[in-house]
Amino acid sequence: MPTEITSAALARLMQTDAAFALIDVREHGEYNPAHIAGSSSVPRRQLETRMGRLVPFRGVDVIVCDDNGRRALLAARTLERMGYSRVAVLKGGVNRWAADNLPTEWGMNVPSKDFGERVEVEHHVPTIDADELVHRQKRGDELIILDTRTPEEFRRFCIPGGRSVPGGEIGLRIHDIVRARPNATVIVNCAGRTRSIIGARVLQRMRVPNVVSLRNGTSGWVLAGHELERGADRIGLAEPSAAGREAAEKLAAQFAAEDGVRTLSVTELQKLLPRAATETVYLVDVRTRDEYLRGHIPGFWWMPGGQAVQRADDTVAVRAGIVVFCCDGTARASITASWYRQMGFMNVCVVTGGTGAWVDAGLPLATGADEPAEPIVAEAEQRVRRIMPSELASRLASLVPPMTISVESSDRFAAGHVPGARWVPRGWLEMRIADIVADQTSPIVVTDEDGLDAVLAASTLLDLGYRDVMALAGGTRAWQQDSRAIELGLTGVLRTPDDVVPAGPDRSYADMINYLRWEERLGHKYAKEDGS
Repeated sequence: MPTEITSAALARLMQTDAAFALIDVREHGEYNPAHIAGSSSVPRRQLETRMGRLVPFRGVDVIVCDDNGRRALLAARTLERMGYSRVAVLKGGVNRWAADNLPTEWGMNVPSKDFGERVEVEHHVPTIDADELVHRQKRGDELIILDTRTPEEFRRFCIPGGRSVPGGEIGLRIHDIVRARPNATVIVNCAGRTRSIIGARVLQRMRVPNVVSLRNGTSGWVLAGHELERGADRIGLAEPSAAGREAAEKLAAQFAAEDGVRTLSVTELQKLLPRAATETVYLVDVRTRDEYLRGHIPGFWWMPGGQAVQRADDTVAVRAGIVVFCCDGTARASITASWYRQMGFMNVCVVTGGTGAWVDAGLPLATGADEPAEPIVAEAEQRVRRIMPSELASRLASLVPPMTISVESSDRFAAGHVPGARWVPRGWLEMRIADIVADQTSPIVVTDEDGLDAVLAASTLLDLGYRDVMALAGGTRAWQQDSRAIELGLTGVLRTPDDVVPAGPDRSYADMINYLRWEERLGHKYAKEDGS
């Protein structure tokens, strides 16, 4: 049974070096306006898929919070079923915390964004604005525009002429990128500020000449009235040359030494791995996804280096834990680890030689996604009946159609759902389902985008006493693939959704302006009194 912890007790705990995770289970849209600093945002609907990586040791203290404690209690019970043995609920939630005059903060991934602004201020990372870049492009200047976001983000939209080089790859590949064009100005961009700044600082530290960060990234580009390029496919990354790899390895080793990153030989890693059974150990492979899938050290999970820095609170929830980074050599892992040390993580290591050294030691690599299998997910999949799109379509056309509910996020629901479906977000399911389906004998079909959340939600309905519950096999995606019509928009939704935080061009201009100004203000406290 979960225990309770008061605001005062949590505040005292946060002043210590104790190993614990503070998990806010509200939706991102609720978390964004006000949350407790140091908490990781894991919406309740994502517990089964994210907690195994975010909090790998299930004997560590986990404190769960929400607005007033109701959803946190339900989430705590889920965590206990997942094997977490020391779970507590923040009494009264964030509302009580605020009522006790304890501080909250605004924004997503704040630790990383705050750190990025500090880096820009303290290291005087040079910037260029959108208008100046356009001017240089029209003038015909020699430019190399490197987009440090994920390839998926790059494909959606990018600065015209840019190429995708995710942040974790930039240090390894910059030697080859600039070798043929040594006089070019290198412009580093992301969607806003953090990944631009961090990428430019890596190159600045590597003494690459003529490097600037694009101020405010693609958001600043749009606000300045310029058009983004959409659907670009410049995402291929060539194999680094021997000279490029050697240069990157040498400089990364220097960064690691300067920043206090510990190294682990394969033998030392083998001795460390059993400790994951008794304490928090993060094993993170920072290479590209394709490299990871082809072969990785068993037990390591995938988070590309740039994203690990950009979303540190989504990667490591127990700051007192041991964090081990790995790549194929040492460069990418060392650069990522050096950032973590600068962000204040104390126990950070890299595997010397990475997967190459592991193979050289005669040890096998694992292949595939290697995601942790949660028994409660397997249990739900066993107990919940599925219904195929064709059968659901027939039943919806019958005299007594089932009630169809969608448990995904509001933006996914609005993008397309089974006609007539009602939106009941999974995080609120227990508290809202009776308003939609009062009779527990009524037939219900649960849907979502791909079928996973639907199965878990259907299992919850069975626990609540609903008797005739099924999940749409393959979700809305399978429904559309079966050439079925979908309904668009927030049909039937009576309250304004607050679960999603718009990002990039999905933001309104006002949101974009406020976000960028907030982010830049984070760095003001690091400026010296003389303004330097």
